[in-house]
Amino acid sequence: MTGDWRLVTYIGAIDQGTTSTRFAVVDGAGRIVALDQQEHLQHYPRPGWVEHDAVEIWERTQQVIAGGLSKAGIAAADLAAVGIANQRETTVLWDSSTGAPLAPAIVWQDTRTDDLARRLGGDAGPDRFRAETGLPLATYFSGPKMRWLLDETPGLPNSARFGTIDSWLIWNLTGRHVTDPTNASRTMLMRLDTPGWDPQLCEAFGVPVAMLPAIEPSVAVYGTGRGVLEGVPIAGNLGDQQAALFGQICFEPGRAKNTYGTGCFLLANTGEQPVHSSHGLLTTVAFQVEGAKPRYALEGSVAIAGAVVQWLRDNLGFVESSTKIEDLARSVDDNGGVYFVPAFSGLFAPWWDATARGTITGLTRYSNAGHIARAALEATAFQAADVIAAMEADSGFEISTLFVDGGMVVNDLLMQFQADILGRPVVRPTISETTVLGAAYAAGLAVGFFDGFEQLTQLWAEDRRWEPAMGDEERARLVGEWHHAVRQTLA
Repeated sequence: MTGDWRLVTYIGAIDQGTTSTRFAVVDGAGRIVALDQQEHLQHYPRPGWVEHDAVEIWERTQQVIAGGLSKAGIAAADLAAVGIANQRETTVLWDSSTGAPLAPAIVWQDTRTDDLARRLGGDAGPDRFRAETGLPLATYFSGPKMRWLLDETPGLPNSARFGTIDSWLIWNLTGRHVTDPTNASRTMLMRLDTPGWDPQLCEAFGVPVAMLPAIEPSVAVYGTGRGVLEGVPIAGNLGDQQAALFGQICFEPGRAKNTYGTGCFLLANTGEQPVHSSHGLLTTVAFQVEGAKPRYALEGSVAIAGAVVQWLRDNLGFVESSTKIEDLARSVDDNGGVYFVPAFSGLFAPWWDATARGTITGLTRYSNAGHIARAALEATAFQAADVIAAMEADSGFEISTLFVDGGMVVNDLLMQFQADILGRPVVRPTISETTVLGAAYAAGLAVGFFDGFEQLTQLWAEDRRWEPAMGDEERARLVGEWHHAVRQTLA
């Protein structure tokens, strides 16, 4: 769908994340001219359980849209379209006749479905559906969460519907029950080679197809907004990590990005053919433009990255603000032999062990808060290095440069250590809010506000580059000690 949107100056982008919801106003040069953000509550009713209130998320979404428009000094009518990026596997069950959730939303970090996933795997184990879906059976994904909700929520009405957060928002904004292949490919209910719900997979999980949203391309128009976005096309929908890949203009095979947020997510574009992993990575849909074949990606997902800083702040009181963690880590010259494996929700790629739990190893009387803070930051870089090694082994191509984004990339100590432990450059773009940009770019392409990939590529600019400064011998020593710490966690 195209229109004469060149007379309209702006694109809007909703970025609904794990801990907060944001709305950005983006201009035709790819610059963020206004952004509003609000956090929502995290609920932990039992060990390993993580829940959100879907109504609160919808309320926060409306509030940040109004706030962003106000900060930009514009009205909704000044937007050519609004795109969506979302926390992906978080699962919502609601009544489409009343609009009310029928249970708390189960967050992607939640591990309550561990036993269920094992039962679903049966004798075949966690790889039972990997050939079809590119995913191992794990608590991470939406299909087991849906099965759990069906089992634990008896007496559901015929109007009950499932969706990830994107579907929940699009339904509230337009009245349509729809998702895109990037989100659908995280449910384990869609075959990678066919962007539609697979009846056999749905039957294996016991999830009725009628409860699932329609799957439409990532770059497409889904409907017309109502309420706070009255009359605005809702166009462009990507899971948050695929949105960051899109915002980092990773349109061609071989280009990779790493997003450092609550978790850590590294994706590499592999082109029009899915590359299946034998090293613990995920094969997923990168994006699909309306009228074109899907593009695929390899992904390594790390459950805990920035969340470990929040844990040091909130649970242990190491710092008053997350921004102070770098100062504390810089108070020591190195980690003092301390290694922090933040397996709070098990370990994701390339280990995939839901039973692993966090450990801090190497503590002596010499160790202090600075060493633990430094080890916490280094853990993020070590985990990313493990993912890149697996990704190169699977794909056969070298990731010569790592493009980075997300909240943690302002931490110079972390970024330099990332370059050191990888032995290759790390590059931050001028606009590090690439998740927001990806949603805006997808929406703009859908309505003709942007001409195509070439124009978007020209909008990207480098802000800073970190070159590796560590010797090979020291790098090998540190990685070896890190892997020793991980093995203790697994044990």
